Amino acid sequence: MEMYLISDNVDTYTGMRLAGVDGVVVHQRDELKEALDNVLLRKEVGIILITEKFSREFPEVIDDVKLNRKLPLIVEIPDRHGTGRKPDFITAYINEAIGLKL
Repeated sequence: MEMYLISDNVDTYTGMRLAGVDGVVVHQRDELKEALDNVLLRKEVGIILITEKFSREFPEVIDDVKLNRKLPLIVEIPDRHGTGRKPDFITAYINEAIGLKL
């Protein structure tokens, strides 16, 4: 099973290429949709790495794949600027999920 990167910047793409992960750099919604459609046709791809920026800007495109397909798994990764999440996002997520304040 292979991984494939869909990134919004060349630096993340270059770093992943050095690690042996193939991918593409896109910037617009239609480019993202086209890249996803192309990689979904490849049965050998089991994990799609996607930068957090796309999940924030185009959640409907990403969520459609997450909700309607078992494979490939979509994993959101931070880009070279770091994560866009708040420092306590895990605690907040747990609080929201189970209703307990930690």
